[in-house]
Amino acid sequence: QVQLMESGGDSVQPGGSLRLSCAVSGHGRIGNAMGWFRQAPQKEREGVAATYTTGGGTFYADSVKGRFTFSKDSAKNTLYLQMNSLAPDDTGMYYCAAGWYGGAWHDPNNYRTWGQGTQVTVSS
Repeated sequence: QVQLMESGGDSVQPGGSLRLSCAVSGHGRIGNAMGWFRQAPQKEREGVAATYTTGGGTFYADSVKGRFTFSKDSAKNTLYLQMNSLAPDDTGMYYCAAGWYGGAWHDPNNYRTWGQGTQVTVSS
């Protein structure tokens, strides 16, 4: 069974940067894409970015385009989410997800495996 563990969340001021990591371990199918999601208090979980596991495109939510970058290090079995120019609206619990086999990349219902999340707080 594939396991995901996020890290790197912190409290930062507006305009700051953070890099989140997602360590992938275990055995099993990770699906055709992996993604980053976030959930703010009293809001639904939303897709931030996703990328195909076999190569190809990377997708971003309009709200993070130009500020966030999704990358992966296959040798380390780790995914990253570089977040720049952070704003208070970026506050939330950030989750790594795997096990996508079709459907909208930003729909959390299309992912089968989740990490426990890492908290990002942007505040002055």
